[in-house]
Amino acid sequence: MEFFCYHRDRPGSSTLRDELLEEHWSYMDRFGKELIARGPTFTDDDVPTGSVHIADLPDPAAARAFAFDEPGYQAGVYRDVLLRRWRNMLGRTMWDFPGGRTGGNRYLVLGLGPAGAGAGAEPAVPDDRDELVAYGPLLSDDGVTWVGTAALVRAPDPDTARAVLTADRGAGPYAGVEVHNWEFGGRR
Repeated sequence: MEFFCYHRDRPGSSTLRDELLEEHWSYMDRFGKELIARGPTFTDDDVPTGSVHIADLPDPAAARAFAFDEPGYQAGVYRDVLLRRWRNMLGRTMWDFPGGRTGGNRYLVLGLGPAGAGAGAEPAVPDDRDELVAYGPLLSDDGVTWVGTAALVRAPDPDTARAVLTADRGAGPYAGVEVHNWEFGGRR
């Protein structure tokens, strides 16, 4: 089962986050084979705002343990955690991304929804897969109901990244769309 996990930083927690970086990496090293994608989000001024992990784990209990046993969460770095079932529509990991680890701007785009009555069918994968690092629906706990979409994308700017979820759909089927600066994670 695949899961999308987004730990959102508590304001003012950057120093604590930095102090725990090696512990965080060591913890994530234990899940190397299960990770589909990972990496931090940050402001335009490079201040960390969160941490994304997409992992293939045995079940919801394992996903909750993965999210809430993480050292930064345990120490109070994060204000909240978005943990949802997810489906890997590209069938690859970020390490298989044809664009590589560097070059261009990268973004996390979250479409949270559905926006209105009758909405709820999962959107199709955009045509330009070569700019997608990861893409898939956010699902209900039982994995049946579509509740949004998460994409990691290479794009020249935030508006172009946002268009991955709104192109040819007007405002899209989402109640809201968030765009966050993101980069490939892991040890450097």
